[in-house]
Amino acid sequence: MQTTILDPSLTQTLAAAREPGLTLIIGNKNYSSWSMRPWVAMTAFGIPFQEVRVLLDQSDTATKIAEYSACGRVPVLLAGEITIWDSLAICEYLAEQFPDKHLWPQDVAARAMARCVCAEMHSGFAGLRTDMSMNIKAKLPGRGRTAAAQADIGRISEIWEECLSRFGHHQFLFGDFSIADAYFAPVVMRFRTYGVRLAPALNAYCERVQAHPAVARWITEALAETEVAARHDAELPD
Repeated sequence: MQTTILDPSLTQTLAAAREPGLTLIIGNKNYSSWSMRPWVAMTAFGIPFQEVRVLLDQSDTATKIAEYSACGRVPVLLAGEITIWDSLAICEYLAEQFPDKHLWPQDVAARAMARCVCAEMHSGFAGLRTDMSMNIKAKLPGRGRTAAAQADIGRISEIWEECLSRFGHHQFLFGDFSIADAYFAPVVMRFRTYGVRLAPALNAYCERVQAHPAVARWITEALAETEVAARHDAELPD
């Protein structure tokens, strides 16, 4: 996997991104929870791709992202002439294109539930997103515990407990690492940053997610970033 930080002087970046193969456009690893999901999935399952990182909260961020997608957000997956600009759609596309890698659980009931919990994560938990934004470098124990965020923590705990007990065999949510674990990896990062206390079995799950090679690599690269997204840091709760 190659990494490129998009710069106006790199006139060949767009052309290179449209070459055969997969290119994933992401934001800063420290902040971009949506980018983390498909990146972790692709890395975990050994799907080769080129990475292009667009720095967030810069004067030209919107312009740079618009060069890849009109939606104005990351992540974006370029697959030849196909553009996919939604993280869950990216994961579904990858599951279709690489069926032998089993990105979703193979059991029918487990796969249905995995899709449900990913969809719930994708569309819900506004309190957690707003009050406990992802910032891997930060250590903010006890911060952001609004009623809405606390309710989301409770619901996520319920999801994890059910998945681990029914399908996970106390490993990952559905036994083997899947899209579902990649989808909740940013939540694990939030719980780590804000010092969320969980039941022992759920703490152990968070430790397993953080230790997974794909997640551990994302964390390492996030901690190595030197750029700061001022608005994201400014929005950290008091």
